[in-house]
Amino acid sequence: MTAEHVRTARADTASPDSPLARLLTRLTSRVTDRLLGTALAVAACDPPAALHASPLVKTLVVGAALAAWWAAPMVDTRPVRTSTHWRVLAARRRTTVLPAAAIAVTAITGPPFWLVACVAALLLAYLLATDPWTAGVTAPAGYPRAAPALTAAAATAVVLLVAQAPVAQTAWARLPASLAVAATVACLVLALRSRRSPRG
Repeated sequence: MTAEHVRTARADTASPDSPLARLLTRLTSRVTDRLLGTALAVAACDPPAALHASPLVKTLVVGAALAAWWAAPMVDTRPVRTSTHWRVLAARRRTTVLPAAAIAVTAITGPPFWLVACVAALLLAYLLATDPWTAGVTAPAGYPRAAPALTAAAATAVVLLVAQAPVAQTAWARLPASLAVAATVACLVLALRSRRSPRG
């Protein structure tokens, strides 16, 4: 290989349009979203317990952190369906898949309360930072930013406190569970209605 070929190869690698440069730019953009998402994923894996676990568990935690770093940035685009394949849908909805997976892993691992509180705080911060409806360029003009944050914080605190109620072994444990499911469905319906009919 001649010196000219070497210079050309280096120029191609350093070019802003080269595949390597695009990959590096993509993996280093929106650092706040990535840090919050990665911290959420790691906290959900119960790191104090993972430190004393088998090498396989430690590898899974590292893999979860890497996957969260990739999936965390906000997808601030109009909802356009490009494919019905689950991989494409999961990649497009990754900012929803990531917190849902973190909640599921937290429920499975059963960490101590202080770590559950950390997961709740990180979840709230991540959702507020990556929600296009409140933080994105496609958000409605003049939409209040403080109200969604305060509402989400209050809802997180209520859910966190109710989840610690010692009713799991009682005879009427199904009642609060049913109320929680009904409240979740109602919140989803209200959220979808507000998104379809923005102010103005």
